[in-house]
This record gives sequence, structure tokens and C-alpha cells, in this order.
Amino acid sequence: MSKIKLGINMEFVRHHDKSFEWGVQKAAELGYDYVEPMVHWGRELLSEAGYFHSVSMLDDPLRVRRACAEAKIKLSGLSTHTPLCKPEISVEYLKQAIRFAAECGAPVVNTDEGPKPAWTTIEEDHTLMRYTLMEAAKVAEPRGIAIGLEPHQQYSKHPEGLDRIYRLVKSPAIGINFDTGNSYLCGHDPYQWLEKVVGRLVHLHAKDISVEQSSSERGKVTGTPVGCACGDGVIDWKRVMRICKKAKRDIVLSVECGTVEQAERSIAHLKKLMSA
Repeated sequence: MSKIKLGINMEFVRHHDKSFEWGVQKAAELGYDYVEPMVHWGRELLSEAGYFHSVSMLDDPLRVRRACAEAKIKLSGLSTHTPLCKPEISVEYLKQAIRFAAECGAPVVNTDEGPKPAWTTIEEDHTLMRYTLMEAAKVAEPRGIAIGLEPHQQYSKHPEGLDRIYRLVKSPAIGINFDTGNSYLCGHDPYQWLEKVVGRLVHLHAKDISVEQSSSERGKVTGTPVGCACGDGVIDWKRVMRICKKAKRDIVLSVECGTVEQAERSIAHLKKLMSA
């Protein structure tokens, strides 16, 4: 039986105009054991000025490792979402993200198929995704990095679509980063879907959905950037944890919420369930 651990995606500090290092320290202060940073290509003005949490992959990966060491927190993975259907963007980005993850100490890079080109067919998109994932897998395998495919966009918005993407490349590096909120908003039963993929699970985005968002958006969208505080919404976290214990590896529940206050409420709720 695998162990369940608690982490947080750095989106929780996105609106606080603070640096990456500040966000890592805040996550540790709140009691999280893991953090999931976001990385980007090139240089981004707000990040360079310390007003945004994302880290440039032109920076030294040891910057990330040092920040986590100083805060006494670990990395669950990196948020490296890139449109797999657009290899001119995704191939080199994802390969660099995998190398960055290996050096900074993150075991997983998470992504989805992203927005598709306007002119390509379904079959063409899957060929493009296969090319991207094959290139990425060849970099990930020797480094022991897992690629977590997330239900989030036009093809992965239902179980069969996510499975098709997963099967495009046969590689031990490719797994599933399940998102409880996205799967629910797509109109599916998130617990049945999680049961279906738990044997391939490498990471989990713990995203709760408010009753208000559920009423207005369920069945109309393929996902959402962040959710409400875990415990404030519709997701049964006790049931999620019970399923995750069937995974083949320890699973970090990486909370995806929008504020520090929501992050604080989330960990209080999840820890209470774990202790019970």
C-alpha cells in the first residue's frame, strides 16, 4: 500500500506578487511537505523582478534545490504544461524541463496536450503528440523522471481520450497526473476515473470545486486553473485518499488553490482526514 503525502502547487501565491523563494517558504510555514513549482522558458519580467513565482529554466536548477533545502521542503514535481499537439513549442520545452527536473531533484514533470492547432485533424494531433512524447520519454527514461499526463484539454477530457494519449508511446517514464477538479468539471465521476488510472498514477493535483463553480461550469469546460480550498467544495477527499493508496508508488496530493488562506484551510482539512 502506497503512502499519501501532502504538497502544494505554487499557484497558491500567484496573486500575492511574491517571488518563488517566498512561495516556497510560505508553503513550508503552512506545514506542507512538498511543493510543485512552475518553470518557464526564457526571461519573464515579473519573475525577474520577484513579483511572480515561476522559475526560468535559464536559471541554475540548484536555485530551486537550495530554496527547498533552506525551507526544509521537498519537490513533488514541476508544473511544465505545454501543448503536446504543437511540437514546435513542446518538444524542446519538455526536454529541457526534464533535464531541469533531474538536476533540481523533482521526480515528475506534469503536462497535458494543450490547445491544438486550428487546422489539424484528430489523427494528425495524435501523431504530433506521439512525436513529442517519444522525444520527451527518451530524455526522461535514463534520468528516472516521470511524465505525468493530466486530464485538462480537448482530448483528455474523458477517460478514453486520456488513455489514448497515454498509449501513444510505450515507456516506463509516462504516467498519469490525475486532476480531481478537471475530471469533475468535464462531467465525469472523478473517483471512477481515478480507480481506472491508479495503477499508472505518478502524481495528483488535489483540486476541489466549489458548489457555485460546479453549478455554472460542470459539463461546459475541460478544466480550471485552480480550485477552492480542499474541503470547501464537492470532492470527497477521504475517498480520493483511499483510492490513491492502491497506487504503485507513494503519491503526493499537490493542492491547487488560489490563495494562501485557501492553502492553509486545505492542509488543515487534509491532515485531519489523514490523522483520522
